[in-house]
Formats: sequence, C-alpha cells, structure tokens
Amino acid sequence: MMIVEISSVHLEDMERLQAISQKTFAETFAAFNSSENMRLYAAKHFSVEKLSDEWRQLNSKFFFATHLNRIIGYMKLNISDAQTEICDENSMEIERIYVLKEAQGNQVGQQLLHYAMQIAKQNQKEYIWLGVWEKNKQAIDFYLKNGFIIFDKHEFVLGDDRQTDWLMKLQLK
Repeated sequence: MMIVEISSVHLEDMERLQAISQKTFAETFAAFNSSENMRLYAAKHFSVEKLSDEWRQLNSKFFFATHLNRIIGYMKLNISDAQTEICDENSMEIERIYVLKEAQGNQVGQQLLHYAMQIAKQNQKEYIWLGVWEKNKQAIDFYLKNGFIIFDKHEFVLGDDRQTDWLMKLQLK
C-alpha cells in the first residue's frame, strides 16, 4: 500500500492539475478511443482556463493525491448545483478520481474514495454517486467492490463519439 497525502488544489496549482488530468485521462482511455477524439476532449475539458472555471465553482472541490511530494492522482467532488446530473441536496458526486497507471494497485484510489466518503458524511449527504464508462471494467469492479450499485446510465461524448456511462451510487445513510 502506498500512503498518500490528500490536499486541496489551489488556484496557483492549475498547471499541475492540467498535467495530471491530461496524463491520467490519456492513460485510462487512449487505447480505446481515437487520438482525435482524445485530443478534442482534452482541449475542451483540461485547459487551464476550463479547470480554473471549475475550481471557482463554490460547490466543487479538487484534491491532489501525492506520494513523496509527487502528484500521483486527483479527485473532483461536487455538491448541490455543481453536480453534473443529479442535483439532489442529499447527494455528492465524485466527478473524477484518476490515478497514474504506475501508482495503480497501491490503494491510492481507495484512499481517495475513503476521503470522499468522509467529506460526504461531514456534509451529511445520504449517498455518493458517479458516472463510469461501461467499458471501464477495472473502475466498475472497483466501485462494486466498495458497495456501489448501478442505478442508471447516461450519455458521455468524447469528441464525436457518443458513449454510455453507468451511473453508480453508494448509500451512506
């Protein structure tokens, strides 16, 4: 197990957030999608400007996972009106948990998930929910192992490719 420090992302960290966002997204999805669709998605969603706008949203929070002072993953949480689908005051969305490929298998994602659960409980949320690509078996298995259930699906657009994400939730109360 790799012990990580989880810390809040600050506005001056946007270039580092952009770098870890682009790298982990590419490591996770590049083998399954066209390079053009990956490029289009990264340009739209991982620019410093876009990430800064998301960071400024009062009901969204970003966190870095670091090991030996090196960023190895990150997470984005949303509550209230910042949630991308469900705007239930009793829920919190995990919009992103990404870990560098080289750090996977060391319970980094597990530590980020537990941190998210603590935040949800501190904020008296009844459940956590997220979307995960239907073809991302590793992520689906991870969430199922942690007690999440599939409850719906939605469309996710990567460049010009329309994909299906499973919506999964974990009841906390």
